Amino acid sequence: MAGPGGATDEIARTEPPGEIRAVPVRHYGRWIAAAVIAILVASLARSVANNPRFEWGVVGDFLFSSRILKGLLVTLELTVLAMAVGVVLGVVLALMRMSRNAVVSGVSWTYIWLLRGTPVLVQILFWYFIAAVYPSIDLGVPFGPSFIHLDANSVITKFVAATLALGLNEGAYMSEIVRAGIISVDEGQHDAAHALGMTRMQTMRRIVLPQAMRVIIPPTGNETISMLKTTSLVAFIALNDLLYTAQQIYATNYKTVPLLITVSIWYLAVTSILSIGQYYLERYFGRGSTRETAPTLFQRMRTGFWPRHAEVEPPQEPPRPPEDHR
Repeated sequence: MAGPGGATDEIARTEPPGEIRAVPVRHYGRWIAAAVIAILVASLARSVANNPRFEWGVVGDFLFSSRILKGLLVTLELTVLAMAVGVVLGVVLALMRMSRNAVVSGVSWTYIWLLRGTPVLVQILFWYFIAAVYPSIDLGVPFGPSFIHLDANSVITKFVAATLALGLNEGAYMSEIVRAGIISVDEGQHDAAHALGMTRMQTMRRIVLPQAMRVIIPPTGNETISMLKTTSLVAFIALNDLLYTAQQIYATNYKTVPLLITVSIWYLAVTSILSIGQYYLERYFGRGSTRETAPTLFQRMRTGFWPRHAEVEPPQEPPRPPEDHR
């Protein structure tokens, strides 16, 4: 028996709720902050563009100069070779550090401690003056006769000294990056591989390292970009890299600021290319970690500038209340 207002309650239970009108929150503080920042950036850009002391014409003249391009080539060669040495050495040191043999693990730990604890500039200078300590390099049986005798001054050139210093120093940092990636893989993966009869090295090569790459790639990309800029330290041993070549040029024409801007433009260009490569490497090795493939860099940029291209799920209708058949 329905009491007072019973019919009204019955209608309220059977009729679907009305459409909800969502009103977005107005973030006036964000718009004000964005306007202030845009004005400051525009003011700074106008000041840099209209300041004659920057001498943008000189920058354009030397940007593709043959001497600058040769210096850029030396910088790229140093970066590639040093990173190759660092990555290979880093993997070896990481495996040694995780070894159950105390001697092997201790040697790896000592190497990492020594190379990370001293400045890379000191290491570059040390390798450059290595002939003062070892005038000749002898290769042969340890504690026995030597079969090969090399002159250190002729073997350890400026380029070789820079490559050794940068590569060996990078190996110490890469070892910790690789070790962090290996540790991130679940221990169950090791147990499952051992249960299938795989050796420790097979497990590391086929199971662990492919999964650890998702953790290793991002810091390795940062180390590569950092290595590109660290190569500028070889100017202290007069190696004709990008920076030292620019220093030689402005030492004669006194165009210091334009030449430094030219160098900065090339460093920014190369680091931008490396950053794009790092993004796609992360996307490649990240396959399988999520159900959907991550969007490419250009897709994310397009979505950021033109939100209409973003995939938006259609709004779902609110669930209807169950009908009362009483």
